[in-house]
Parts: sequence; structure tokens; C-alpha cells
Amino acid sequence: MNIARQRIVRVLRQRGQQVRADWVERELPDRVDPEEHAGLLAILRLDAADLVDAPSP
Repeated sequence: MNIARQRIVRVLRQRGQQVRADWVERELPDRVDPEEHAGLLAILRLDAADLVDAPSP
């Protein structure tokens, strides 16, 4: 399961972390693999379980 990059950006902007949000927009792919980017998500204090896209029915 992947995370939409825009979801990460939205959370960071809501926190007032504009510079980090801008960096994420430039550097990460549209679909972020939470296992591959676990370290980055931890640094950003984001819980992948809260961000993972719901599976399609």
C-alpha cells in the first residue's frame, strides 16, 4: 500500500511546515512506499498507518 505524496504535503502544511512540504513535493514520487521511506516518515513525525490510501473495493 502506498501513500499519496499530496496527503503528506497537506499534513505538513497544516502543521505550518512549509519548507518541508515544498521539499517533499520536489523530491518524492507521486506514490510513496511507506516501507522504502519509513525513515523519512519517522523524521517528519508521520505515521504511515494514518496516511496509507484505503484499498479500492
